[in-house]
Parts: sequence; structure tokens; C-alpha cells
Amino acid sequence: MTLLSRLYGVRPAIRHPVRVRRNVEIPAADGVRLLATHYYPADVDRPPLVLLRSPYGRGNALDQLPKLLAERGYQVLYQSLRGTAGSGGRFDGFVIDSADADGTLSWLRAQPWFGGVLATWGASYLGFVQWELAARHIPEWKIAVIQDAPSAFAEHFMYPGGAFALGNALGWVQLVDTMFSGNFSLPQQLLATLTAGRKLRRATLTLPLERADRALTGHQVSWFQEWISNGPDQTSWARMDHRANVERMPPRVHLQGGWYDFFLPSMLADHTRLLATGREVRLLVGPWGHGRGLYTRDGMKDALAALDAALLDRDALTGVRVFVAGANRWLDLPGWPPAHRPTPWYLHPDKRLSLEEPQHDADPSRYRYDPGDPTPTVGGTAVSRSAGPKDNRAIEARADVLTFTTAPLTDDVEVIGPVRVRLHARSSIPHVDYFARLCDVTPRGRSLNLCDGIVRLNQPGDTRPVDIELWPLAHRFVRGHRIRLQVSSGAHPRYGRNPGTGQPLATTRELRTSDHEIFHDLDHPSALWLPLSPGAS
Repeated sequence: MTLLSRLYGVRPAIRHPVRVRRNVEIPAADGVRLLATHYYPADVDRPPLVLLRSPYGRGNALDQLPKLLAERGYQVLYQSLRGTAGSGGRFDGFVIDSADADGTLSWLRAQPWFGGVLATWGASYLGFVQWELAARHIPEWKIAVIQDAPSAFAEHFMYPGGAFALGNALGWVQLVDTMFSGNFSLPQQLLATLTAGRKLRRATLTLPLERADRALTGHQVSWFQEWISNGPDQTSWARMDHRANVERMPPRVHLQGGWYDFFLPSMLADHTRLLATGREVRLLVGPWGHGRGLYTRDGMKDALAALDAALLDRDALTGVRVFVAGANRWLDLPGWPPAHRPTPWYLHPDKRLSLEEPQHDADPSRYRYDPGDPTPTVGGTAVSRSAGPKDNRAIEARADVLTFTTAPLTDDVEVIGPVRVRLHARSSIPHVDYFARLCDVTPRGRSLNLCDGIVRLNQPGDTRPVDIELWPLAHRFVRGHRIRLQVSSGAHPRYGRNPGTGQPLATTRELRTSDHEIFHDLDHPSALWLPLSPGAS
């Protein structure tokens, strides 16, 4: 029995003996040779096949999943994308060559062991390629199991709110470069692990930013150069946008995300688009960061139940199931977002956060942002294992961070749905960022981040409204805890610092300090809007 089966309590009703064919050559439509590993149950004739396509290599810890699926009676074709793990061609970041899928499908249909029933499975990049697969009609495709992967790449991964997601971008550059660097000895692997964080932090402070990839890896990375040189509205991102493929997705889709996953907002939008096409869709959102849901009992059991239902002609697993943090319980919902009451919690000059509206004029709260000493961040929706809820008190003690906090709650407050902030702000320069973070403060004073968001502004003006969309959430603030909102102008290195010049991000060398005023008076009621559950006070 596989390690995953034992760890996550997903033992098959019948455990099938598994056979493996390695280094299977598959011709892409342009003649490039792709390598794959074929797992299959030895005692089942032409069973359904699960296709996994990955840039992350084979013969590593990820092989546990194909083995788990094969011992349940499914075939698995685990393919390395072009330019990775021995497959020919050139790897091009998140641009997927359509010849790979075209050739793979033609080859697969010609195999005598393929029974004409296909599923796909995968998290992160292995999920993203499933959206590209839907560029063509595939009648054999019964279900897509997609974890932490949206149909479009740029919007929430690369330029959320218009700010460049530098830490996540360089973190992925570092991950891929390490994998592509060949076989390391054990001492080399240990050294790379110990120095990775320090090298990444140093690279995020590189000026000009177009040299950050060299600072991190020692060489230029072509797709990082494309990312950093093209703003969010550039047409080059169309090659990584597969939203138009939703009409050709299979009849059943299982979407799984995490509250601390940077792809979550885009996946929720995909959920809405899929439902509009009449597909049977399951949405599961758990209390984890990017790529971690697959390695939890709840995530694995839900995904396997959806797969079994689709491939064994059982009733579809549909609906929405979310984990409510604070209450530490799973909740089944009729849809997303659920019915809720958007409720403003107002900022006040004495650092209070309250349901009470401002009643009089008041001086604004002020801070200065220096990109030479960028406001840091911890936890949240990072690529690294540091994602998730962390204690924010050290950051909140900085002079460039404002906090607004409620009194200890007299009753539980449960919020499920979208979160937003509207600030009334004035800055000394036009090119600025505003970052907002929602925290749960425990009776002992720990300030644990729940969700956050950022917006980049480039328009001159006096006092102006600033709307920030935070990540959605499902959370219960329990009695005795406090609700806190952070406001600042940076969250480095999760989001690259705003140099304040308005010059191209890739080439600017200048850093400009800015002064900020956040208004919270009768005419400028800055507020945090929380989605209160029905019946909440």
C-alpha cells in the first residue's frame, strides 16, 4: 500500500497490484519526444486513465500519487512537459506548447491498453495545464481534478491589484532553477536548502529589478524577463490565459483551493464560469496554503470521491464545502459566495475599529513609506512554506504600519465571503501602493493574519478613495478576540516595493520616499467591509 494511502486513510476497497513502465516516449505534434511513466493495475483490463502532466520531474516524492491511483484500479500516465525531466524541447515558464497535448492525445488513442475513459488530476502547474488541455474538444474526458490552479495566470499571481508579486515570482524561479540544475549530491542539496531563503531575500532587493533573476540563479531567465517587462494590461499575457476554454472542460470538475493560496480568487471566478456552462462542479476550500490541500486527509478524500464518482458512473459530488477557521469546522454551502450582509467597520483616529460611524472631523493618521527600507510581511499567500497565519506584532510595531482594532468582542462574529476595504487617502506622490491586512487578535495579543490585498495607484490627485479587494475568507472571530486591520504601503517581498517614480519596474534604479494620510472623519469614512453571516448581530 502506498505511503499516501496509509497516511490519509484512503485505503482502496480492493488493492490492485501495480506495474510500472518507465521512460515511455510520446511524440508531440511537432515531433518533440516527451517522456512519461505509465502506472497500471496488473489485474484490470483497459481501466480508466488519469493523465498528469508536470514540469516537476518524475522519480521523486510526487510519484506517490500515481501509485495511489493505480492501486485503486486506475491507469496513470505521468508525463513530463517539454524541456523538463528528459523531455525534448524548451520549457517556457507558464506558456504551454499546444503540440504537447495534441500529440499526447493522438498517441494515447492509438494505444491498445487505453479504454477510452480519461480523467486529469493535478495541483498548481499540474492543474494549470488542464485548462490549456481544454483548448480542444476531448470526448473521452470525464472529470478534471484541479487544485490551486486558475485558468488565467497573470491576474492574481503576477499582478494582483496591479502590484508585481515579486516574492512569489522569484520563489518559483528559484524552485524551477534548482530542479533544472541537474543531480546534486546530498551535501549540495543541504547547502542549497540552507542558503535559499537568504539568496531569495537578497535578490528581491536588486536594482534594477531586471537583474534579480541573475542575482538569484547566476543567469538570465527568459520568462522572468517577460514577466517583469510586461505590465498587467499587456497582450503578452494572453498566451497564459485559458479562460475561453471553459466551454470545453469535461462535464465534471473538482476545484480545490486554500484560504492562504494566491490563486484562490481566480479559482472562485473559474467556479462561477463553470457553473454558468451547466457543468457539475465541486468546490472545496480548506485552511491551507498553496499545494498543501492534496496532502491532507480532507483534501485527498474529497478529490478521490469526485474521481471515483465520475469514472465509476456514480452520482456527481457537487456543491461547496469550506473550512471555517476559528470555529474549526467544515461547512457545506449552497453556493459561493453564500448569502451574507456586507457590513462596514469604520476606522477611527484613536486606532479603533468599530461599527460606529465617524461623528466629527478628525486629523488623519499618518505614516511615511521608504522603499529603501520596505515594509515587510509575514505569512499570507506566499509561495514558500512560510505561507499561512503568522504573528504580525513585530510588523505592526513599525512606524510605517497603521493598525485599527476593535474592543474585545462580546459575541462571536462569523464572516464568510468577499472582503474589501475603502480608504480615503492622500499621498505626497502619485505612484504609491496601499496594502490592507485583516487579523484576528487573541486575548494574549497575538495578531494572526487572515487575508489581505493590495492596490497600486499611478494617478495624481488630492484626497482620493482607495478600494482594495482582499482575499475571501471563512472565519469566526470568537468572543474575547479582537478584529484588527493593518494599513501600509508595502508587503515586501510578497509584493515588490513600489519605487515611487512611475518609471518601468524592470529598469528603474531610483527609490522615492512618500508621506501618507489616511482619513477617517465624517466626510471621509474609511472602512473595512466584512461579509457577516445571516443572523449575525
